Order: sequence, then structure tokens, then C-alpha cells
Amino acid sequence: MNIWLAIGLTVVGCYAVKLAGLLVPAGVLERPLVRRLAALLPVALLAALTAQQAFADGRALVLDARAAGLAAAAVALLLRVPFLLVVAAAVLVTAGVRALGG
Repeated sequence: MNIWLAIGLTVVGCYAVKLAGLLVPAGVLERPLVRRLAALLPVALLAALTAQQAFADGRALVLDARAAGLAAAAVALLLRVPFLLVVAAAVLVTAGVRALGG
């Protein structure tokens, strides 16, 4: 029962946030600070999610094959490789490090 309560509260919360976004006056959305925050917030959230997934294991900081794959992807991005090859490089490096026992 607790799971269904949590799901229901999450649904209501998501709907409330969506509704609040629709009720914001247009004048507020046109402010330069709000526009800048709206442009930068998704990038910051994605970076935080990537860091948490690559370097965390529960409550501990880890450096394993995922970090090597992320580093390979970063290098590929710096070399301006097409995105599909960036993903392939990350997968291959991660698999290679894991195969070597990392």
C-alpha cells in the first residue's frame, strides 16, 4: 500500500509542477535571468546525473570501467567525432577495461 501512496503522491506532485509552470505569467518568462537559467539548468542536471552514474556506487566514490568509458567519450567529443561513434568508443573502452579485470 505504501508504494501506491508514493506513486499517487508523485503523480499529484508532477501534475502540480506542470500546472504551476503553465500559470507563470509570460512577463516572468521573458526576463533575461529566467531565460539564462532555463538554458543552463538542463545541462547542469545532465552533468550531475552523468557524474553520479559514472563515479558513485551507493554511498562510495569509485573509479572503475565506467570512468574510463566516460573519459573515452570526452576525448571523442573533443575530437568532434559523430555522436554514434562517441557512444561506441565509450562502450568499447568500458567493455575492454572490464574484460581486463577493471
